[in-house]
Amino acid sequence: MQKDIDLRITPEQASDIEKVKRIFSTQSGIPFNEINSVRILRRSIDARQRNIYVNLRVRGYVGEEENDPAFISTYYPNVKDCPQAIVVGAGPAGLFAALRLIELGVRPIVVERGKNVRDRKRDTALMNREHVVNPESNYCFGEGGAGAYSDGKLYTRSKKRGNVDKILNVFCQHGADTSILVDAHPHIGTDRLPGIIEKMRVQIILSGGEVHFETRMDKLIIERDEVVGIETNTGKTFLGAVILATGHSARDVYYMLHEQQIKIEAKGLAVGFRVEHPSHLIDQIQYHCEEGRGKYLPAAEYSYVVQAGGRGVYSFCMCPGGTIVPSASGPKQVVVNGMSPSNRGSRWSNSGVVVEIHPEDFPEYAKYGDLALLKFVEDIEEQAWIQGGKTQVAPAQRLYDFVNGKKSNSLPDTSYTPGVVSSPMHEWMPKFVAVRLQEAFRKVGQSYKGYLTNDAILLAVESRTSSPVRIVRDRETMQHAEIKGLYPCGEGAGYAGGIVSAAMDGERCAEALASKMKGE
Repeated sequence: MQKDIDLRITPEQASDIEKVKRIFSTQSGIPFNEINSVRILRRSIDARQRNIYVNLRVRGYVGEEENDPAFISTYYPNVKDCPQAIVVGAGPAGLFAALRLIELGVRPIVVERGKNVRDRKRDTALMNREHVVNPESNYCFGEGGAGAYSDGKLYTRSKKRGNVDKILNVFCQHGADTSILVDAHPHIGTDRLPGIIEKMRVQIILSGGEVHFETRMDKLIIERDEVVGIETNTGKTFLGAVILATGHSARDVYYMLHEQQIKIEAKGLAVGFRVEHPSHLIDQIQYHCEEGRGKYLPAAEYSYVVQAGGRGVYSFCMCPGGTIVPSASGPKQVVVNGMSPSNRGSRWSNSGVVVEIHPEDFPEYAKYGDLALLKFVEDIEEQAWIQGGKTQVAPAQRLYDFVNGKKSNSLPDTSYTPGVVSSPMHEWMPKFVAVRLQEAFRKVGQSYKGYLTNDAILLAVESRTSSPVRIVRDRETMQHAEIKGLYPCGEGAGYAGGIVSAAMDGERCAEALASKMKGE
């Protein structure tokens, strides 16, 4: 017999499976010696009150052994001799699209402009040490996409739980810890993701697919209003329908689509800063305790949304026990992002804090049409580069100083390896953005006592929250609204916002493409 019950217990109790088993026995009324084992199905932390609790859904195995698989495996057949399709980009959307194509009997040809996930490390190290940005291999471009080296959080607001569970199980099948199937906010970690991504690539190749690195798509091949393949920088041409999963930073793709007169449109996004606090301070605030997290709790997370000047201001990609990294993908850019290792063990915690913006907010960019917000973001990234001394040094300001319109005379230690320089960011950031951030930080400081402090530092600029362009597609067929054979996908197409949602969108595009190929 199996029995599932919900438990609300202390972090210390939750840390010991034997204690969980005894509490399960007490609350279920089943004698302890009749319970063979217990398994945690769901886990979340409730830190809303001074006393912290862990909420568990626990399955007890009574009179039978636990024989449920740790995860649900997906079967990948050999598709070497099957019809082929092109997947442009090997980020979460592209990888999951390729794997789903294999499931459905289509041979994926994956084309990735960057290097494999291991070789990318050398180029990201150069960015940190020598401020050298390789425009084809960086924190945004390469196998695994931006998600490979930007934390590995697997949280999504999507309500399609079934699809989410499929994505998490595929991660587990390729080496992720099965705790991601249990935790309310699952996290893999930047130290573990590369190995998982490599195994996904190996599976694609073993199943008869192809993966081409350092191969950039330069042009779509279009015949009679239908995409039939791509031309690349290597001189190779690949033929087939195209899943376009190039990520939100592949700006040359937007310019290429614009030049080929393929319909795109400007979309809203959010820009701001990355704010970094000592992790112990965030632990104290969130766990209502001077001792911070203590022995049994993880590094604390936070999330907030406030209204300021009629626009939403919200925290984004919060990285407890993490670091801030340079995320420029081209010259004359300073962009910051956050990531965390699996143990979330650094002495800092950081988060993006950004303001919603729409094309109409900046009429001076209207002359750029569908590329309006792309041009806007390019300009503020260049301004951050100028303020940082035309290197990967990031302009920075103490949080309290920014809110009060004062340039910081000194800056606290930071996890950002390339370095920081004091800058009056309240002056050069667009007023529309700066005044709303100032108002929002004041409001947050009232709710989170201790958050608004000069021990915290702001780094500019957080501008890659999502794509500034949407590649318009048909809701039913998932193809481009006007051009057949093109399946815009994931964050770069404007239809996702994170690893899991991008992976889910990749699967949906693969399903639509496979269905079209089979005439369904």
